[in-house]
Amino acid sequence: LAALIIQRCWQCHKNKMLFRLLKHSACAAEHCLTYQILRTISPTEAELLKDPSMQCRVRFRFDGKEFPPRIVFKIFHHGGGHGSKYISGKRAIGPASEAAADACRLMGHRRFYDQMIFDEIQRQQKNKIVDEIDIGTKKDYMQYISNLDETPAIHGGRDNYWRRLSLESLSRSTIMYDVVEFAQSGILSQQLKDELPVLLQQPVTEEIRLKQLRIISRPRFFVTAPSSAASQVRSKRKTPTSGQTTRRSQKAVQKMAKMKKIYGLTAKKETAHCPMSENDRLSWTSDAIDKVHFVSQMVSDNEWEQEADKLYDWTQRLSLEDLGLWSPVAE
Repeated sequence: LAALIIQRCWQCHKNKMLFRLLKHSACAAEHCLTYQILRTISPTEAELLKDPSMQCRVRFRFDGKEFPPRIVFKIFHHGGGHGSKYISGKRAIGPASEAAADACRLMGHRRFYDQMIFDEIQRQQKNKIVDEIDIGTKKDYMQYISNLDETPAIHGGRDNYWRRLSLESLSRSTIMYDVVEFAQSGILSQQLKDELPVLLQQPVTEEIRLKQLRIISRPRFFVTAPSSAASQVRSKRKTPTSGQTTRRSQKAVQKMAKMKKIYGLTAKKETAHCPMSENDRLSWTSDAIDKVHFVSQMVSDNEWEQEADKLYDWTQRLSLEDLGLWSPVAE
C-alpha cells in the first residue's frame, strides 16, 4: 500500500511538472517561434504574420481528453476595429433568385442539392448557431464565429480550425522540439534536462520571462561523434595504395588495365611482328595522339578525384570554433 501511494504521488508530480513545462514553453513559443512553425506548415499563411496591415497572430492551446494534452494552434486576425469581410456564396446568393438558378446550372443539380442538404442539416442541429439570424447575444456571436471557422471553405466556412502541432512541423534546431518529443514519447534529452529548472519556473518577473524566451528561441548546433562504421569507412578511404586512395586507385587501375589491354599491348604486338608502311605509320600516329588525349582526360579526372578527397579530409578536420559558431558541447 505504501509503495502504491509513493508511486501515485511520484506520477502526480511528474504530470504537474510536464504540464508546467508545456504551458511555459507554449507561452514562450507564441512570442518567438510562430513564424518558423507556420513557415514549415504553410509558407503562404506565414507571410500573413509579416504583413503589418493584417495584424495576424498565432495562438497555442491544449487539446485532447487524455494526459499529456496535445498542443494545437490557430491563426487569429485582429482588424483593429474595422473587421474583415469573407465573400461566400452561401450568404451572398439568396434562395429563389436568378443567382441561385445560375449557380445550379453551373454546379450541376447533384452538387447544388448536396449543398442545400448540408445547409439544412446544419440548421437542424441543436446548440449551434449557424446563421446570422440566430445571433442574439455575445455568446451566440462567439459560437457563430467558431462554427464559421470550423466549417470547410467548400461549404461556405473559413476553414480556419485548430491544427495539431506535431514533431514534423517543428525544427530540430530549437528546444521546442525536445519539449514536444518529451510530451509524446517521454524521452528527455540532455539539453532539455539542463534547461529544465529555468523552464519550470513561474514567470513572475520580467527577467525569468526573458530567460525562458531566450532558451526557447535560441538555435542550437548539433555536434555528433563519428560512429564506428563511419570511422572504418574513412580509415579505408585514407589507406594509401601507391599514393592514392582505395576508391580512386580501383577506378584508375580498371581504366588503365582496360586501356592497356585494348590499345597498348595490341599495338606493341603489331609493331613487333610486321613492318609498317608510310600510311600505316601516319594512321598509327593519329591513333596515338587520340590515345594521348584520352589518357590526359583520364588523368585530369583522377586529379579531380584526388582534389575531392583532399577537400573531404580538410572538412573532417574542421570544427565549429574555426567557423566562429557556438557549440554546446564545448561548454
